[in-house]
Amino acid sequence: MLSSKVSKALNTQIELEASSSQYYLSMASWAETEGLNGVAGFLYTHADEERMHMLKLIKFVNERGGHGIVPALKQPPHKFKSVKAIFEEVLKHEIKVTSEINNLVEITLKEKDYTTHNFLQWYVSEQIEEEALARQIVDKLKLIGDDKGGLYFFDRDLEGIASAQDGKGGADKGGK
Repeated sequence: MLSSKVSKALNTQIELEASSSQYYLSMASWAETEGLNGVAGFLYTHADEERMHMLKLIKFVNERGGHGIVPALKQPPHKFKSVKAIFEEVLKHEIKVTSEINNLVEITLKEKDYTTHNFLQWYVSEQIEEEALARQIVDKLKLIGDDKGGLYFFDRDLEGIASAQDGKGGADKGGK
């Protein structure tokens, strides 16, 4: 059974994951309207991932005798300055999520909730990957600078990453 402190902290994380999903979805929609289909596809996939993170938390809380709460969310921004600005925000946001996961892990240790601590290790590992990917993308965008041709190739490359992340058609597309 979850303590009320752990349950509350997990529900706070559920809200953060839901907000992340909405934030990335909004970024994806903007990118799509700007003709950046690769960026949009990458961010749509990322939005789905964040939603799955939320669902995983809700199910865990419910299985452990708590109640996973579906949060009300504020509307995220819908206009963005540039692709570079979007991915700088993604990196900043992923760093925040990592910090929150670490705080959650600390709470479980203080509460001696080793089952939840063990469950959260997946999120710890996931955040290492999320931050590394966001940093790589920001670094590439810094190299590109204001070069429109570079942005075109970057967008095309992200389309391939989005396909690979989907896990559905990534391998099939490459083989045809």
